Amino acid sequence: MKKIAAIALLLTGLHSKAQEYKSYPMWNHHLPMELRVNDVVKRLTLEEKVAQMLNATPAVPRLGIPAYDWWNEVLHGVARTPYKVTSYPQAIAMAATWDTNSLKTMADYSAIEGRAVHNKAIQENKTNERYLGLTYWTPNINIFRDPRWGRGQETYGEDPFLTKYLGASFVRGLQGNDPKYLKAAACAKHFAVHSGPEPSRHSDNFNPTVYDLWDTYLPAFKELITKANVEGVMCAYNAVNTQPCCGNDLLMNDILRKQWKFTGYVTSDCWAIDDFYKYHKTHASATESAVDAVLHGTDLECGQTVYKTLIDAVKQGLIKESQIDISLKRLFTTRFKLGMFDPPSMVPYAQTPASALEAPAHQAHALKMAQQSIVLLKNENNTLPLSKKIKKIAVVGPNADNSIAVLGNYNGVPSKVITLLQGIRNKLGSNVEIIYEKAINFTNDTLLIYSDQSTSFNWNGQQGFKAEYYNNRELSGTPLISKMEKIPDHFWQEGENVVDGIKANNFSARYSSAFTATKDGEFSLEVEADDGYRLIINEKEVINAWQRNRWGARTYRLKTKKDTVYKIVLEYWQGDGKANVRLRTGNFEKTDFTALANRLSGADAIIFAGGISPQLEGEEMRVDYPGFNGGDRTSIQLPVVQTNLLKALHATGKPVVFVMMTGSAIATPWESSNIPAIMNAWYGGQSAGTAIADVLFGDYNPAGRLPVTFYEKDSDLPGFSDYSMEGRTYRYFKGNPLYPFGYGLSYTRFTYSGLTIPKSITVNKPVKIRIQVKNTGEKDGEEVVQLYVSHQQTKHKIPVRALKGFQRILLKAGESRLIDFVLSPEDLSLVNESNGMSYQPKGKVQISIGGGQPGVKNKTTSNVVSTELQVL
Repeated sequence: MKKIAAIALLLTGLHSKAQEYKSYPMWNHHLPMELRVNDVVKRLTLEEKVAQMLNATPAVPRLGIPAYDWWNEVLHGVARTPYKVTSYPQAIAMAATWDTNSLKTMADYSAIEGRAVHNKAIQENKTNERYLGLTYWTPNINIFRDPRWGRGQETYGEDPFLTKYLGASFVRGLQGNDPKYLKAAACAKHFAVHSGPEPSRHSDNFNPTVYDLWDTYLPAFKELITKANVEGVMCAYNAVNTQPCCGNDLLMNDILRKQWKFTGYVTSDCWAIDDFYKYHKTHASATESAVDAVLHGTDLECGQTVYKTLIDAVKQGLIKESQIDISLKRLFTTRFKLGMFDPPSMVPYAQTPASALEAPAHQAHALKMAQQSIVLLKNENNTLPLSKKIKKIAVVGPNADNSIAVLGNYNGVPSKVITLLQGIRNKLGSNVEIIYEKAINFTNDTLLIYSDQSTSFNWNGQQGFKAEYYNNRELSGTPLISKMEKIPDHFWQEGENVVDGIKANNFSARYSSAFTATKDGEFSLEVEADDGYRLIINEKEVINAWQRNRWGARTYRLKTKKDTVYKIVLEYWQGDGKANVRLRTGNFEKTDFTALANRLSGADAIIFAGGISPQLEGEEMRVDYPGFNGGDRTSIQLPVVQTNLLKALHATGKPVVFVMMTGSAIATPWESSNIPAIMNAWYGGQSAGTAIADVLFGDYNPAGRLPVTFYEKDSDLPGFSDYSMEGRTYRYFKGNPLYPFGYGLSYTRFTYSGLTIPKSITVNKPVKIRIQVKNTGEKDGEEVVQLYVSHQQTKHKIPVRALKGFQRILLKAGESRLIDFVLSPEDLSLVNESNGMSYQPKGKVQISIGGGQPGVKNKTTSNVVSTELQVL
C-alpha cells in the first residue's frame, strides 16, 4: 500500500508540475496580448524558438504549446482538407464577377468552414497536420500579365485596380471584423514581381523598371497591407534585381517593413530559402541563406530544413538571438489573434460546428458566383438562350463531363460536383433526348475507349488486385495492410485515410494482378496518378514516371497473344497534396469527325464543351502535351484538334454553342468568326454545370466581364520572361484584342446618359461623378458599370487607359438608376518613372463610363459616355 501511495504522490506531483504553465502570463487572457507574446518568447529555448519558425511547428509540452502547421489554403473555398467542403469558382472566375460583395461573402463563408475544420482538428488532436490550421496562404494577388502563366487562374486578373479591391474584399471577409480575434488569417502572395514561367521560377531573376514595379506589381500589395490589414505576406521564389525576394533589401526591408510599416508575419514560399544557395547561387550555404532571410524579415520557413541551421548560426555569432525573437513575436502574435491561447468560450469562432461545412447558404453562394462569373463572348442572331422545348441536344467535348476541370486547382472537394452534362440533364429532364460524346481529348483525337476488364484480373485465384500499402514513399519494409481490390481507382484528399494507419501523404502502394489474353491483338493500360508511379508487365518496366510530380497520365499498348498470362504490377508513391491513382484499360480509337457530325446532325443544337483544364495548366506541372510546358502554355491558341472538331460540327448547319472552360485567355479567331454563340465559363466550382445550364437556357442573364484581355494570336504577346509591361494587358497593349478586358454580353441592353461631372478641378481635389444607366431591353439583367481614366497631355509614360471605378448593379427591364463615383486624387495620379512616387499631372483627362472600355472594336451591351476633365 505504501508503494502505491508513493506512486500516486509522484504522479500527482508530475501532473501539478505539468500544469504550472497555466500560471504563466502567456496563458492569462486578462493581460495585454503584447505582454503575453513577450512572455512565451522569453520562456522558449533557442532550439524551441527555431523549431517554431518552421511551417510544421512541434508542440512544447512544458509550456502547453500545441503542435501547429501553418500551411493551409483557401483560394476558392477551404482546400485540401480531408473533410467535404464548399468549392467556389476558381479565383479568376470570381474576378469575372466584378463583385466585391460576393467575394467578401465567399471569403466569410470559407472562414466559417475553415473554423469548423480547425475545431474538428482540435477535437481529434490533429493540430499538427497540414491543411487543418487557420493561417491561409491566400489571396494570390500577383498580376496576370501574360496568359501563358499556368497559375494565372489563381489571380484576380491583369489589372492592379480590380485586383486590389477584390483582394481587399477577400481579406476583410476571411479575417472578420471582431475587434480582438481573427476569424482566419489571410496572406498576400507572392511578394513580388511573380507571374511565371513555372519551370524556371526557382532561379529566375527579374529587373522591373521602377515605373512598372510601382505602377503594376505593387499596388495590390500596398492596398492589402496598408488598408485591408492582411495578417501575412508570402515572399516569392524569384529574385528581383539579383536578390531573392525573401532576402531582398528593396522589397522586404525598405518597402514592406519601412515604408508600409507592415507588422504581420512573413512566410517564405515553400522551399524558397533553399533556392538562395541551390539555384540563385546568391548564398554559399543553407546557414547563410537562413540568416539572410531572417534579417530581411522572413519569419517562417515553409520547407522544414534551412532554418534548422539557425541554432548553430546563433551559437557562431552569425545572427543574434534577439533577431530570432523578433520573428517569434510576429508569429505568436498571429496565433494569439486567432485565439489559440485563450479559452474557447472567449473566442467567437471557436464554437463553429461541423454542420457549417457545406451549409445550404454556402452552396447557394457557390452557385450564385458561378452564374455571376460566366462571360457571354458572342451571341449572333440571339442563338442563346436555347429553348427548353428542344427535342434533341448533343453535348460534346473533353470538358462536357469533366469534374476535375470545374474544380480548378488549390481546391477542396465537395460532396457533389455538377458537370455541364449533368447540369443540362438536370435542367431538361427526361423529356429531351441528350446525346453525349467526349469525341476528343484536349489536344488529340485518339481516345482510349475504356472497357471493364476488372473481371479479367485475378491474383492467386481471387478476382481483382492485391493491394499493399506502405507507410513510407519507398515501398520498403512490410506493407502495413494488404487486401484485395477490384482495380486501382482512388482519389484522396491529403489527410484523408487511405487505409487504417496511413494518411494520404507520404505513402506508397503496390497493386498486383494478372490476366489471360482472350485473343491476339492489342490491349492498352492507362495509368493516371499524382506524384510517382511505374507499370511493370511480366517483370519488365514499361512505364517509369517514378520521379514525376503533379497530375499525369500515360498509356502502354500491350501486344497480346491468346491464352498468354500477363502479370501486372502498378507501383505508386505520394508525397504532398492530393493523392490519386487509377488504372484503366481498353483500346485506342481515332475519332472520325465526319461520322460524328453525321450522328449528331439530327440534334436541334450542339453544345461543345472545350477549352483547357487544370490537368494542363497549373503550378510547376510536368505536362508535355502540345502547347503546354511545366504548367504553363507555349501557345494561347485553342488546341487545333478542337478547332477542327468545331469546323465539323459547324458544317452540320445546326446551332453550335461553344462553352469554353479555362483559367486563362484563349485565342479563338476562327471560332469567333464562325461559331454563333461562345461563352467563357472558367472553372466554375461545384455548381458549374448548373450555372452554365441556367445561362444556356435563359434562367440566368449573364453579366460576367473579362478580368483579362483575350488576344487574337501568339504574336500579340511579348516574350514570356520579359517583365516589362510594354505591350501587355489592356493598359499598354496597342493592338486589337479579340475580346477586350471588361468585355461581356447580356441578354438585354443598357444605355448610359446624363453624365454629371465638373469641367475642371484643382489638383489634389476629389471628383464627384454621376451617370444614369437604363435597362432598355426586355429582360431583367445585371450590368457592370466601368469607369476608365486616360490622361491626354503628358510626355511621361502613361497607360492607354486605366480602370478607376466599377459597380455591378441589377436593373429590371425598363428600370433606370443613377450611379455615383468619386475619383480620389490617387485615382487621377500617375507614377514617376524615376522614383516610383505618385504625382497628379495637370491637363486634360478623359473620363469614360459604360459597360466596357471606350473605343473598342467589339460591340458590347452598352454605349460608352466620355468627356474631358481639365485638372488645374
